[in-house]
Amino acid sequence: MGRAYEVRKAAMAKTAAAKTKIYSRFGKEIYLAAKNGIPDPEMNQTLKRIIEKAKTQQVPTDVINRAIEKAKGNEQTNYEAVRYEGFGPEAATIIVDCLTDNVNRTVSEVRNCFTKTGGKLGVLGSVSFAYDELGVLSFEGFEEDKVMELLLDNEVDLVDVESEEEHLTVYVAPSDLYKAKDLIDTLGVSDYQVLEIEMLPQEYINFTTTESTTSFEKLLTMLNEVEDVTTIYHNVILD
Repeated sequence: MGRAYEVRKAAMAKTAAAKTKIYSRFGKEIYLAAKNGIPDPEMNQTLKRIIEKAKTQQVPTDVINRAIEKAKGNEQTNYEAVRYEGFGPEAATIIVDCLTDNVNRTVSEVRNCFTKTGGKLGVLGSVSFAYDELGVLSFEGFEEDKVMELLLDNEVDLVDVESEEEHLTVYVAPSDLYKAKDLIDTLGVSDYQVLEIEMLPQEYINFTTTESTTSFEKLLTMLNEVEDVTTIYHNVILD
């Protein structure tokens, strides 16, 4: 299939939030999972999986523990997952995922980012139809054939595997992300560079003018400054 994860990673490099943003995102997700279930990862599989993802992003243990302890208290903050889709310069498309306790505030802030950079906020589905939702696992140290055989023999819905030297990126159906992880763990993998359900564009674009690049980079910067924004996906290859 040739999704070229390394190309995508380069394209996404300038959308990466600061560490505090990543910590905030996982703090909310861990709090929500612990609050809605048992605040013990050994008894709450949702919480356990989010903690596993947080560790791939080097989220410190104290950040994880504070979120769990917060969930054990009397505070009743209710976070809601919302998604916005929009358009940037030329043929740029963007998906913005948020966790918010005030949807009206969040949509206003996200719309403002698009408006001030010449973009346009679309309706749900106006962009995502051109993306594939996939479980992505990226790790080092194993041969492609060995991993593929393991996953296929155990009926994982495998979409693609990309290999670069000793680095593998595995794409599976979202529902099989952690089934795949548990199987790959048996090979001795303990360090995942990526362990996520992601929206991957079916096609990438390059801008034809520096003005488009400048406007798009400003849009990404503004979106990353919105506290409720957790993840940004787009189809642009940036140098």
